[in-house]
Amino acid sequence: MSKSLPYSMKDVHYDNAKFRQRSFVKVITRSLPTNNVKHDCISFSTGKFLALLMIFGLAYLMFTHTSTPHYVSHGQAEGIKVNEEVKAVSDAIGSFRRFLRKPPRLPPRLPPDEKGSSDNLPHEFQKLNTDSKWMDRQERVQKAFIHAWSGYKKYAMGYDELMPLTQQGVDGLGGLGATVVDALDTALIMGADEVISEAGSWIETHLSDRISRNGQVNLFETTIRVLGGLLSAYHLSGGEQWTNMTHKGPKPIVYLETARNLADRLLLAFTSSPTSIPFSDVVLHDPSAHRAPDGLSSTAEVSTVQLEFNYLSTVSGDPKYSIEAMKVLEHMKNLPKIEGLVPIYISPDSGEFSGENIRLGSRGDSYYEYLIKVWLQEGTNRDGNFKYLYDMYEEAMKGVRHLLVRKSIPNGLVFVGELPHGPKGSFSPKMDHLVCFLPGTLALGSTKGLTKEKAMKENLLNFEDLENLKLAEDLAKTCFEMYSVTSTGLAPEIAYFHTEEYSEHGLDGGNKNSKFVNDIIIKHADRHNLLRPETVESLFVLYRITEDPKYQEWGWRIFEAFEKYTKVDSGGYSSLGDVTALPPQRRDKMETFFLGETLKYFYLLFGDRSVIPLDKFVFNSEAHPFPIKGS
Repeated sequence: MSKSLPYSMKDVHYDNAKFRQRSFVKVITRSLPTNNVKHDCISFSTGKFLALLMIFGLAYLMFTHTSTPHYVSHGQAEGIKVNEEVKAVSDAIGSFRRFLRKPPRLPPRLPPDEKGSSDNLPHEFQKLNTDSKWMDRQERVQKAFIHAWSGYKKYAMGYDELMPLTQQGVDGLGGLGATVVDALDTALIMGADEVISEAGSWIETHLSDRISRNGQVNLFETTIRVLGGLLSAYHLSGGEQWTNMTHKGPKPIVYLETARNLADRLLLAFTSSPTSIPFSDVVLHDPSAHRAPDGLSSTAEVSTVQLEFNYLSTVSGDPKYSIEAMKVLEHMKNLPKIEGLVPIYISPDSGEFSGENIRLGSRGDSYYEYLIKVWLQEGTNRDGNFKYLYDMYEEAMKGVRHLLVRKSIPNGLVFVGELPHGPKGSFSPKMDHLVCFLPGTLALGSTKGLTKEKAMKENLLNFEDLENLKLAEDLAKTCFEMYSVTSTGLAPEIAYFHTEEYSEHGLDGGNKNSKFVNDIIIKHADRHNLLRPETVESLFVLYRITEDPKYQEWGWRIFEAFEKYTKVDSGGYSSLGDVTALPPQRRDKMETFFLGETLKYFYLLFGDRSVIPLDKFVFNSEAHPFPIKGS
């Protein structure tokens, strides 16, 4: 793309001398007397006469010596002598030309609506300009968060989620005010004091009572959203320093005591099971634990509670939470796998995996995420009793590269497919949006949270790390194109990829200008968007690690699409029914993770890299950050 000129086009038309040398005639004519100076010319002095004579003399030399100088034919020495004489005359003429020529007019300052090139600006000015741009964009994200919260507070305070179109609340996660808790640490990171005060006060006044009398909740969803949110708020509000750093909301101990009250009931899912694999659901007011209707637990769900229970044991001083949660991963370590990959269901009764369906989408995704994150959480202890987690992760990523990674046609987008019937069955080119967590996880596992530059400088990256980092960047590109290929600029819940074995016509994303419009297939049932965070999460992690600003730019385009198509004027944001249609049909739901994850990752992506650094914090599956031990 051509660079913008550092001045307006009207200025170019006004002063053509900026691009063409003035002719000598024009120089002379501009130097001649005008009517305004006739009187001065009449009273001619001797000095002025001599000056004019010198001008005409030099002009005569210019016209008589403009041809290219030639060497004389009768000897090199004479040729050099003649050439030096001519060169001396030419130098004099050049000096005279420079003397007569007016200095070029400096370009005017740019009007606010005209873009200029910053290539010639000093680095410091460019950096200030860039920082200012991203500070403004970060502020836009904060305003979006306040808008989302305002709708929730006005129409659904205390309910799990907001229905922004009908302006009411709904309890779909056990009635624990999930949006309040999910949003709290986002408000703490943003410094949104009013939200901190409102959410904190509600938790202090209502949540313990809700925990004591409410009914059935899902172990996984309640752990990552409510327990994780409480524990992160405890840390970010200064709990471990025994001080309230924000001076808003309740004392941090309130968050910790509420978290323990909840976790003591959730532990029944572990202790009630005949094996190390917990049941899927807990009734809080009994309290009691129960199997899912089909008797099976999701592999991802039972293996995505360890960060939260481990951290609770650390801050409470009671090891029982960590002991029960870690039994799951210790048990899985010894189960048979397919190149490190595992089926998406597991039985709490037998302790064995069930079925052959292998995927990194729903029910499989965060198993792989927590292998590396629980290992990272241990900090200086990670190479002791927790080394097996890294080994499991490393083997699984080799399996992903070997069995699940393919390229689309005609343009070669790298994607991760599925094996619905195991490694001996057919390959499916289906990729959930949920799989877009993987680029961030791969990058995090490669550098352990350090920047790529620092990890390279300290010789910390092996061949495996570099392969995983390359795959992370390729997959992030694909995840971004899943947005760009649609009419709305927002990704569908599920995409299929055109391969030599699989194609369907008439199911593109609607954006005919996208290079990848023929690579990505979007079926009618998969065209909804739930305001999911996974792609933004990976862009955030990859920006922190590679320091490549393209990830910020991609994130900004996605944020603008959310603003354009999902913002509800009365407050809140809505899910969409079809991202390929304009205008898109809206769904009456704002998921808790939009405030807890999506907007948080946008805010961090556009902000200072020193905030929640990846080598000192680990984010749970719901974007609640916990400190790494020893950091």
